[in-house]
Amino acid sequence: MAGLRVLVAAACWAPLLALGGAPSNAEIEQLCAQAEDAAHCGRLIEEAQLKRLPELARRQGNVLVVSLYPSGSTTFTDSDDPVNGRSYSLWDYLDGINAVLVYTTIGDNASFMLLQRTNNLRFELPTEPKLSPDRQRLVTADICATRCMHEIAVWRISRDGLRKELTWSPSKTWIDASANWKDAETLAIDYTLADSMAGATLERKLNDPTWKRVAAP
Repeated sequence: MAGLRVLVAAACWAPLLALGGAPSNAEIEQLCAQAEDAAHCGRLIEEAQLKRLPELARRQGNVLVVSLYPSGSTTFTDSDDPVNGRSYSLWDYLDGINAVLVYTTIGDNASFMLLQRTNNLRFELPTEPKLSPDRQRLVTADICATRCMHEIAVWRISRDGLRKELTWSPSKTWIDASANWKDAETLAIDYTLADSMAGATLERKLNDPTWKRVAAP
């Protein structure tokens, strides 16, 4: 995630979270307005999400405990190592695929981890993924001015895991982007160019020949 996103009016965030789903940009802005760093921001968001999802996870000091399905639990333990310290915070529950999204930080670098609750498999993702309407794929947009892969990636979901299926690298003049699903076979990509603060939107079909198909392992 390219930097901390900021938050919504204090009177509004709690009812919005109660409706479910990932925190909105406005909610993040409100919750993290006084955050010290990315890890602190994640913990503030987690505090709100744990109230909404009390049966899904709980916090025990530096350990995040997440329930598995149909039984059991798994843990994510923060590390205070000054060089390789890492934090984990509950971010979202993807009901459509029975998966938990955990926000992770290493220093100022942030990413996400997808946990499949039925098999306890974990998959690192560069940015917050968006689930397709048919629940078969995820998309991530790892685009920023520096320290990014600079690619849009489509991930195929299965009961046995998650794998990168398609990638596309836009022009280097892009400095920010987000990808959402218009339908199960079409992405709507909002992006910003380096020489313009005005945003634009590009639609891409999954059958577009300019996608690079990633071979299955």
